[in-house]
Amino acid sequence: MVSSIKRLLIGRPLKSTELGEQKLNKTKALAILSSDALSSVAYGPEQILIVLVTIGAAAFWYSIPIAMGVLILLAALILSYRQIIFAYPYGGGAYVVSKENLGVNPGLIAGGSLLVDYILTVAVSVSAGTDAITSAFPVLHEYNVPIAIFFVFILTILNLRGVTESATVLAYPVYLFVLALLILIGSGLYQIITGGVSPELSAPIGTPVAGISLFILLRAFASGSSALTGVEAISNAIPNFKEPAPNNAAKTLIAMGILLAALFSGIVCLAYFYGISPREEVTVVSQIAEEIFGRHFMYFFIQGTTALILILAANTGYSAFPLLAVNLANDKFIPRMFTIRGDRLGYSNGIIILGLSSIILIIGFGGQTEHLIPLYAVGVFIPFTLAQTGMVVKWIREKPAGWQTKLCINTLGALISFVVTIVFFLTKFPQVWPVIVFLPIIIAIFHQVNRHYVSIGEQLRIAQSMEKTPIEGNVIIVPVAGITKVVENSLNYAKSLSPNQIIAVNVSFERDAEKKLEEKWKNWQPDVRLVTLHSHYRSIIQPLTKFIDTVEHKAAENNYCVTVIIPQFILKKGWHNILHNQSSILIRAILLYRKNVVITTVPYHLKK
Repeated sequence: MVSSIKRLLIGRPLKSTELGEQKLNKTKALAILSSDALSSVAYGPEQILIVLVTIGAAAFWYSIPIAMGVLILLAALILSYRQIIFAYPYGGGAYVVSKENLGVNPGLIAGGSLLVDYILTVAVSVSAGTDAITSAFPVLHEYNVPIAIFFVFILTILNLRGVTESATVLAYPVYLFVLALLILIGSGLYQIITGGVSPELSAPIGTPVAGISLFILLRAFASGSSALTGVEAISNAIPNFKEPAPNNAAKTLIAMGILLAALFSGIVCLAYFYGISPREEVTVVSQIAEEIFGRHFMYFFIQGTTALILILAANTGYSAFPLLAVNLANDKFIPRMFTIRGDRLGYSNGIIILGLSSIILIIGFGGQTEHLIPLYAVGVFIPFTLAQTGMVVKWIREKPAGWQTKLCINTLGALISFVVTIVFFLTKFPQVWPVIVFLPIIIAIFHQVNRHYVSIGEQLRIAQSMEKTPIEGNVIIVPVAGITKVVENSLNYAKSLSPNQIIAVNVSFERDAEKKLEEKWKNWQPDVRLVTLHSHYRSIIQPLTKFIDTVEHKAAENNYCVTVIIPQFILKKGWHNILHNQSSILIRAILLYRKNVVITTVPYHLKK
């Protein structure tokens, strides 16, 4: 039944040879990997106005030069990550760049930041989309958390079905959102050009504003830069592209940058010319749409696609998180299970862990994750800064053709990203301080996992000079509870291995039961030695393990191996197991930690 449900939800297993069919073309990749960046248009311009409104509406004209600064940073990031795509075509993005050029710890800082950030991407995006839905239908507001969890479940299932299927389903809402905003911006600009918008709605550019300061401008710039989250996702997901993967990824990145720049600058301009002021209960995009179209079809179309894109922005995390996890796992910093492909050839363990982690965040914060947005943004700008700095070091060290231009691009990007990161810490410290606490913990965990894998590798590696101790024989111990077909089955197997070195061991609580078993045993298995151990405290494990330890110590002196054969009957119906004490499972679990003991289970299958 479980298998049938799995097939229904996820689909039939795919052959490894079908991996090429699970690659993305540029059209689907743009939708699935750009949803996070494009969705930030819905709140990025608003974040600028929220800072400026503290000075007054007259300061709103500063949103235009601030937006230009954000676009300069966007251009630097796009050009930089384009260079990263060709320099590191196997994916990994900021993690790989930082590790190879700045060292292991900077790489782990970048990788750890992005892993956490992708979890935040899912939690924040789904919660924001849920808020948009429950705002339109207030009766659903008390069900925010279940609705958000439902959306995470749907996205997880879609991604477990494979990259191609999820991209096919999710591409339509993304392109509908882009279409809706282009219509909004085009209509708004037409009204402005034709004089349909009163110039009195906005203060002229250059108007002196009392109380404005460099600190406030930097804070507004940093807040607006939250619109750039998700720009790095394409460089992490290069292996998901059809060949030639680097070329297709680079073209997709440029297309995303152009779209993001057009939508972001368009919304900022409309907000300025229409004199839109941020309000708690209504978003800036909603106000602009209402001013241009009124509360008619286009208004609801724009609101609906905005809600959809906010939810689907989470899919960027589903695309990038598993591939980043693969790079970290290949370097032995996180468990190797993240490198395993599932039935549908996706990295299903990474997808499932991401979904579960985001659900925990949603439940923990009651679906109200808006105060996580600064943490979400700073978690991206730390890798931005490290990746750009790593590329600066790479160009200085390698000096390839045209390296001076590349160096200038990355230097500019590194400086701006560093400034934005510092401003985030200075202006939003109460919200971003967890980064300072959790990043060192995450890095310590990475190193601990790495030390474990290195230690295991050293212990398992076969060295040519190692002395090999030959095994001269085998002593077989068979724990028995009585004379049954299960025991007989196990003894027959033991005799096939070593007929002359078998010891049957019975642990009893009553002296009379010992004597009766010994008498019956002599007639039943006269050629197998029976040892009875009396347990004063009604424990099977303690006397048995003590006996095995004694035998193992004597066997080791003669280079003998000790094998414990555990008889176990297998019930036909699973629920029957609750009617039995499962002693064989407990014995096996205890003996697994004996260094020089081999454990073998001999099953006996019951028919009824």
